[in-house]
Amino acid sequence: MNEEPLNNRERSDHSWRRYALLLVMAVALTIGAMALWGYRILHAPHEHAQAGQIVRIAPGMSAAQILHRLREKGIVPSSWAVTVWFRFMAWTTTFKAGEYAFASPITPAAVIEKLARGEVYLHSVTFPEGLTRFDVARVIERLNIPEASQALQLTEDPRLIDLIRDLDPEATTLEGYLFPDTYQYAADTSARQLIANMVKRFREVFTPEYRRRAAELGLTVRQVVTLASMIEREARLDEERPLIASVYHNRLRRGMKLDCDPTVIYAAMLAGAWTGRIRQSDLRRQSPYNTYLHPGLPPGPIASPGRASLEAALYPADTPYLFFVLDPTRDDGAHRFSVTAKQHRAHVAQYRLAERRRAKNRQ
Repeated sequence: MNEEPLNNRERSDHSWRRYALLLVMAVALTIGAMALWGYRILHAPHEHAQAGQIVRIAPGMSAAQILHRLREKGIVPSSWAVTVWFRFMAWTTTFKAGEYAFASPITPAAVIEKLARGEVYLHSVTFPEGLTRFDVARVIERLNIPEASQALQLTEDPRLIDLIRDLDPEATTLEGYLFPDTYQYAADTSARQLIANMVKRFREVFTPEYRRRAAELGLTVRQVVTLASMIEREARLDEERPLIASVYHNRLRRGMKLDCDPTVIYAAMLAGAWTGRIRQSDLRRQSPYNTYLHPGLPPGPIASPGRASLEAALYPADTPYLFFVLDPTRDDGAHRFSVTAKQHRAHVAQYRLAERRRAKNRQ
């Protein structure tokens, strides 16, 4: 049976459908090719000369301004694919202002994702063990962060002191609770936030186990931190911390004065009279921190103790020692420990003789 030939209209409709189908296929292929090309551009590692440099994205910068900054620095290439994807990401998320560091090579997609996640560059600052709050403030004041110039006042801020109020209801400053460690901070991290992080770190280190142990010893958290701060300022060798702690615990049990030089130094600092060397006037200073005049612990911490000194204060060595002085035969900060005052006087005499000889040799 023969098919009837198509009329002109049917032939026209059939041709149009074929043309439309070919057009759709061509457009789809073009879009697919462009998408593939764009994908390759976005995910191709791009080398630039800004590796190790900080790129600052200022608050309030528009997406166009950020993209211009990145292109100006050579971090991303000039490409329609980068522009389209950048504007799409800017429409769906908010780029965080701050300082950024981009490795080289890096893909444009990774650059854009970094901005979208707000992975700002983090600086590091280290606070060694044994710093006073005055020392901590001086370190923070050198950082280029908001409120840096008010760091010392912040260590006396009641709102920040509230962070340890449950542990130390008597606290009037954050002395002793600015835990020594290495901290990371962004350019927009304020001094207040940094100090709060230091207090938070103290709370992490001073565990409930430490609190239970303090209660077993009949000590408050404040007393433990005070004792640990004295150990921190005296000890140079980790293995001696429990020994120094044992001396202080033994003297406290006997009601003896602690005769701790670092407390005398702290008293002089509070009086604005510290000259860098203990003088007779410092030993006679009427201060509750002067443990040469007043028995028992001083009224509060004199520095920031680290974990080892906190543990030494809580778990002192079991010794009969009541005295210690620097060992003149060693240059690593080791001490000689004594049970009797007679032994201690002999050690002190040897130390003073060695000091005089060293001073003579320096002349």
